[in-house]
Order: sequence, then C-alpha cells, then structure tokens
Amino acid sequence: MPINIARFEHDGQTKWGVVRDDSVIPIPAIFPTTGDFIENSRISDLKALDDDPIPIDDVKLLSPVTRNQQFVCQGANYRQHMIESGMDPDAKHFNMIFTKAQSCIVAADSPVVIPHHVRFLDYEIELGLVLRTKIEGPIAVSEGNLLDFIAGLVIVNDYSARDVQIPQMQFYKGKSYRTFGPVGPWLCLLEPEDLPYLDQLQLTLKVDGDVRQDDNTANLVYGPVETLHELAGLQDFAPGDLIATGTPAGCALSIPSPGKQKIGAMLTEAKKWEMFLKAQEKRPQYLQEGQLVETAIRSLDGVIDLGVQRNIVSKAI
Repeated sequence: MPINIARFEHDGQTKWGVVRDDSVIPIPAIFPTTGDFIENSRISDLKALDDDPIPIDDVKLLSPVTRNQQFVCQGANYRQHMIESGMDPDAKHFNMIFTKAQSCIVAADSPVVIPHHVRFLDYEIELGLVLRTKIEGPIAVSEGNLLDFIAGLVIVNDYSARDVQIPQMQFYKGKSYRTFGPVGPWLCLLEPEDLPYLDQLQLTLKVDGDVRQDDNTANLVYGPVETLHELAGLQDFAPGDLIATGTPAGCALSIPSPGKQKIGAMLTEAKKWEMFLKAQEKRPQYLQEGQLVETAIRSLDGVIDLGVQRNIVSKAI
C-alpha cells in the first residue's frame, strides 16, 4: 500500500511527516532535502510511526520536492494534447524534454503570480515522478525494476506564460517564473504492489469549479519506463529529482491549424506573431486574477490519492 508524506512547518521547524486522515505524524529525523529524506527513510519504518498526530490545519504545508532538486519535464505526452497542440501523434516519434527552474517550485496551495508583462497565463496538470536513486550513466529500465529508480508521485501544475513561451520559442523562460511550479501537497511513496496504478491515475483540473482537463495516465504516449530509460542515457539524476510527465488536453492555448501555419510561414515574423496573439486574445480560458485553480490526481478506487492543489491567481505587486 502507498503512503503519503508531507513536508511542513510547525513550531518554527521544518519537518517531514506521515499523513493519516486529517493529521500528520511527525518523523523524528531532520532531512534538509527531498533526496536526504528518500535516501534515509524506509516505508516500513514510516508506517510504524505512532507519535502524537498534529492536525493538518495546524501546520503550514511546503512543497515535498525541495528547490535543490532538478525539475525535468515532458511536453505533448498525451495523444489528444498533441492534436490540440497542432501535432500529428502518428508522425511524432520523439519524446519532447525541457526543464523548469527549481526556483519556480512552491507549496501546493501557493498563489500563482502573473508577472506584469504576461497576458496569457495557462495551466497544465501533470503527474510528477520523484526519483529514488542516483543515476550517473545509461541504465536498462523495465516494468520489473522501475521502482528501483522511482520513489513516489506528486501533483505538478506546469503554469506557462504562453505569450513568452510560444513567440519567443522559450519553454524554459515561459514556464520558469517564480510560483509557476506548485508541487504536492503529498509525496506518495510507492511499494511494488502499487506499480500497476501508474497507468490508472485520473488527472483532473478545474478553474472556478469548471473542469478544464480530465484524462488518465493510461493515455500517456511515453510512460515512465521509456522516459527514464531515455533520460538516463543523456544526463545524471540525484535522489529526489522531479520528472513531470506531461499534461492532457484542455489547456487555454490555441494552436493554428496546419493550413493557417502554412499561411503564417509566408508572413514576416512580426506579422505572424501579431496574428497569433490576436487569436489568443479571443480565448477566455486563459487565467485571470482572482480565479481558483484546483488540481487532483487519484486512482479510481482511491488507493492512491495525491491530494488537491488549490492556487489563487494573483498579479505581481
């Protein structure tokens, strides 16, 4: 059975704890980083904790992924989202990888702040994989050994400034503004019998109560095994590093049809992006100040429940 872990502040101290119902059982040891916690904790010991519980309402929840950890992302990784993004799923035979700045990581219930110059703020619910072990070279990843490398799961919302990301062709810049990466509230640690749930998780995102995104990890194009196998062939990882696995369809972004893209290719760069921005202005789905974004990931039987993120949209002061 999986176990949910919280990182939180209480009585002036930053602690880790086991989530049980509406309380958290503090873990006695101090772990400065997510990697430290993962390397020095065993699920059996965590499940055996019996210290006095602290009501969740009495603590300040923090991101269970600390800012020292790498934040690697997949793009266009659900078939319908590819179509929505103007891609042909049958012609795209590569895994799209990019990164977000660690400084954008914030607690699950943090406000998301729109920079003054950003007009088109978009949302992207994603399942996050938190790594268990150090990876310093190519490895053979399979369904049988996946949990040797992945410790657990988190909710990620990959907020994106589309008027920076798309016209400037800057994934990193458009997605890395401070507060653009809420993580948590829980880190769900997995045991071997939990592995089948990785392709049975429902992702749901609502804005002011209206469902905008709703899909299942069964529809991932590149799953955790393929992705981790590929990434290990090109970069190092440390315990606690985060991989966000892509978002379903339903984003605010509207990509021109292939026909319009061909017309745009004949225009000057300035005119092409002027037309793109005018098209986005007609999209009421983009986030506005005061709106509430809620994200949840869980299995249909409730065995895995990563909690709920709630972000109020605000503007930079």
